[in-house]
Amino acid sequence: MFPKAPDKHKPGNPLIPNGLGIFYVLGSVLYLFLLHYFYGVNIDANENTPALNLAVCILFGGFMGLLDDWADIKWRYKAILPLIASLPLIVVREGDPTMSTYFWGKINLGAFYYFAVIPLIITITTNAVNQLGGLNGLESICPSIILTGMLAVSIIHGLKESTLLYVPLIVSWVLAYYNFRGKIFVGNTGSFAFGITLASYAIIANIEQTLAISIIPYVINSALVLINILFFNRRANLEIDGLKLKASHRRSLITLIAYYYPTTERKLVLLISSLFILTTVIAVLVSTV
Repeated sequence: MFPKAPDKHKPGNPLIPNGLGIFYVLGSVLYLFLLHYFYGVNIDANENTPALNLAVCILFGGFMGLLDDWADIKWRYKAILPLIASLPLIVVREGDPTMSTYFWGKINLGAFYYFAVIPLIITITTNAVNQLGGLNGLESICPSIILTGMLAVSIIHGLKESTLLYVPLIVSWVLAYYNFRGKIFVGNTGSFAFGITLASYAIIANIEQTLAISIIPYVINSALVLINILFFNRRANLEIDGLKLKASHRRSLITLIAYYYPTTERKLVLLISSLFILTTVIAVLVSTV
């Protein structure tokens, strides 16, 4: 049913079903539509709900990823696609323009929040998530860790938006399990949908600072990748040495770790995932202060 892609870091490059991130999109959107329906019984039929807004964003993300899987869009074009996905949140004025900051307390950004901050959060997060991949489990485990942290923060603060993440989180961890075992690839469909879920939910629940801390490893990876591509025209590559992966350069988060610590694919994924656990735990702790 699904196109297959070679697992380049396995002996013999076995073919693995690709694009199963579509199940995350369909499962999450169906759940969110149901939430909107049952919540909408007690409101004006024309009123949007956070569930509907998040569902639309995930659909945008899934479509962009599916388009990339199908047409293999170049990075210069793919980088600006998330701007389109930010339109639903801008149009309905989703999110609170009063943002918490670490040094100046809460600041009301007004219209600047909707027309500049939201597009930046959506674009940076979605592209950063999409850039960190290529190893079994990496594209699904890392965003699942952050989603778990966001749910924890929402529950701690008693946010009603926490219900939005119940099914998306379950589906993401199920896909992460099979992705880590090398049974499936989520593809760009999955990584785009994961990324836009993180950004959109942070905006809807007004927990942008939790997102900012949690995605630090993503930001580090994107900075390394973009600096090497834009200024030196160098791309990151891993080398296979038996069962171990190693790198002769430090052009991404993956190759940075593999340069100093050549190891198996699974251990490399677990090491990178541990960084996300660390930053997400810090984000949760900071949110409780």
